[in-house]
Amino acid sequence: MPWVARFAVAVGIAALVSLLSPTGAAWAQDRINFGLDWKAEAEYGGYYQALATGLYAKRNLAVTIHEGGPQINHMQLLMAGRLDLNLGGGRAIEFAAEGLPFLAVAAIFQKDLSILIAHPGQGIDGFASLKGKPIMIGADTRNGWWRFLAAKFGYDDSQIRPYTFNLAPFLADRNAVQQGYVSSEPYLIRQKTGIEPVVLPLPDSGYQGYANIITTSSKLVNEKPDVVQRFIDASIEGWYSYLYGDPTPANRLILKTNPEMPADLVDFGRKTMIERGTVDSGDALTLGIGAMTDSRWQAFYQSMVAVGVYKPGIDLTKAYTTRFVNKRVGIEGRR
Repeated sequence: MPWVARFAVAVGIAALVSLLSPTGAAWAQDRINFGLDWKAEAEYGGYYQALATGLYAKRNLAVTIHEGGPQINHMQLLMAGRLDLNLGGGRAIEFAAEGLPFLAVAAIFQKDLSILIAHPGQGIDGFASLKGKPIMIGADTRNGWWRFLAAKFGYDDSQIRPYTFNLAPFLADRNAVQQGYVSSEPYLIRQKTGIEPVVLPLPDSGYQGYANIITTSSKLVNEKPDVVQRFIDASIEGWYSYLYGDPTPANRLILKTNPEMPADLVDFGRKTMIERGTVDSGDALTLGIGAMTDSRWQAFYQSMVAVGVYKPGIDLTKAYTTRFVNKRVGIEGRR
């Protein structure tokens, strides 16, 4: 073959490689629609950090983060295929029990931030003292950890009152008890009233579940595992960056997305997660953020079976997979 012809072939091959290469300009990014279970806040800081600092784009992902809220059912959107991944893994065992093709792929929170809050001076000093008292909770909570508390402490659904997702009813009634996040409501109560509320952290009740659990479809796991892996890896790196680096990129995006969120509350939320080891504790200390283990899932399941929340015999291998986590991705970002 003449050298001119060989040169033309080489140029053609180089052009083709450039088009197919992840760094090539014509490389199409994989689009990911990711659903949160609430509005933008510090509790999702790692995802916004990954988006704001280009960690998703670096892995050829075009990620759109969709806020949640009281009127939004992202699990239905995930089931309908309108979301690719979603923070809904708290129901993973229920999915397995019902034979639904969705599973948990990462647990960002090793400790649940959920709490019950009460006014001081009302004789409330623990979960057992709430038996028979009205408690404001949302629909998701009613179908989630409320079932564990009710079974363990003898609560009854007649105690449930509507949760309006604001503090006004709680502040107006000294007998009120409501759900919240340790990284949010206690701070707001102190800011508004100067009162130190009674805070009952959910993990103190014996509840062993993970939180901020990323869920996706079995179809995406089976057909595009590389997409799931890239999303999980970038999210984990985003969390290390948000907790141990400069959180400014994420915080700016959070405040832009949710203008009603006070900047000082975002700062408090991040500080609380760091101090409490919400994200980086337990198995995450050795396996990396997002860690999940068979033993932890089994212990949680057995604790729920013991109080009658789940039936025995559910195949947990259909509830979650650890194939995308426990790889120490980004762990060098801890300091």
